[in-house]
Amino acid sequence: MSRRKTERLLSLVVCLLSASRFLTAGQIRAAVPGYPDTFDAFKRMFERDKDELRELGIPLETGTNSPEDEVGYRISRQAYMLPEIRLEPDEAAVLGLAARVWHRAELEGAAAGALLKLRAAGVDAEETTQPGIEPRLQTGEAAFGALWEAVRDGRPVTFAYRAAGRSSPLQRRLEPWGVLNRHGRWYVAGQDTDRADARVFRLSRIDGPVSFAGPPGSVTVPAGTDVRATVRQLDAEQPALRTAVVRLRQGTGHGLRLRATSSRPDPAGPGWDLAELPFSDVGWFADHIASFGADVIALEPADLREAVMTRLKGVLA
Repeated sequence: MSRRKTERLLSLVVCLLSASRFLTAGQIRAAVPGYPDTFDAFKRMFERDKDELRELGIPLETGTNSPEDEVGYRISRQAYMLPEIRLEPDEAAVLGLAARVWHRAELEGAAAGALLKLRAAGVDAEETTQPGIEPRLQTGEAAFGALWEAVRDGRPVTFAYRAAGRSSPLQRRLEPWGVLNRHGRWYVAGQDTDRADARVFRLSRIDGPVSFAGPPGSVTVPAGTDVRATVRQLDAEQPALRTAVVRLRQGTGHGLRLRATSSRPDPAGPGWDLAELPFSDVGWFADHIASFGADVIALEPADLREAVMTRLKGVLA
């Protein structure tokens, strides 16, 4: 379902739920955005929307406010209310925890909406009952929003991609099937139209914006496609590990310290430690180091140090 259609149906539901009486087709046309200008086109689209709402289980009622009035429509609040939901405390806790996983605006609204519906139904779904435990799936990749929208709407995309070992990016055309996280990294899988084969691309290697290359609904995911298996298979070759040298302010960077292969006080300055850490992906590791701000300084290798500085300068800008 396209974003425009989703917004129109949602507006229609809100309109009919908010009304205390039956609304005529003309009143609905004036109140709900997204319908065509001509009345005949509006009627055809409205008929399809009514059928779709009923297929979704929404109790759309037809009636009149008085015998001489035109037929109207409404959604009864009582019939629309969720039935009683019984969840065990651990089930409610899991739902609350899942809603906290999404950290960025592309998806956190949907997660918050799910919690709101549960609480409206009387379910005590606290976001978490364990302080200090807060899982995060970071969607900080600049390409994430556009690719997620392209997968949702079935739209092909184009983007510049800097493959491992290449100094300059190449333009790629993709019919995306899914976006997923694997071992802390985001990937998009789909059909590479130039190579006529399935391909997987790491979002951190996409250089510049992602552009839509076709209308919604023009991409069809092949039946039986397992996006997770595709990513697992095509990303099986892991790049060689490298060693980073970083300065850590004492008392900070605990997550990095756990990964360090060695750590010692920095003779160049009191209050700092030197640590060596393994890494393979410069982009992802630079993002991670930059997230610590002034408490962590990348020293080596040079490309990692430059990538961290670029990210920090971007924040200042």
